[in-house]
Amino acid sequence: MMKNTEQTIGNLIDKQGVAFIASVDGDGFPNMKAMLPPRKRDGIHTFWFTTNTSSLRVSQYRENAAACIYFYDKRFFRGVMLKGKMEVLEDAGSKEMIWRDGDTTYYSKGVTDPDYCVLKFTARTGRYYSNFSSENFGI
Repeated sequence: MMKNTEQTIGNLIDKQGVAFIASVDGDGFPNMKAMLPPRKRDGIHTFWFTTNTSSLRVSQYRENAAACIYFYDKRFFRGVMLKGKMEVLEDAGSKEMIWRDGDTTYYSKGVTDPDYCVLKFTARTGRYYSNFSSENFGI
């Protein structure tokens, strides 16, 4: 059993340079992709990512908010999967909250670029793998 779930999982997440996010396509199959890590997180409950409004993932989340995010620590061969819902946010406040200098590399028109949006993931449950065993936890 983990002693402090939120701290253990949070530390693992903060050290990773990549996040994997999954959506469900129109045929009911999972779709996964590697992403830049979340720009912001509130504990292990809420995560904010940047992405292109025109992306496949955004269209899938708009149809079906069911989502999963995964973080993997290859050095210690451990990982965490969080299941929940993904929202697509296009309001100015959300976009400004996680905007960083240099984002014009991805979104040439700046923080108001219509092809820039925020993915807000809210976790419900999780599963942690470490030392040859897994455990489920609620959030």
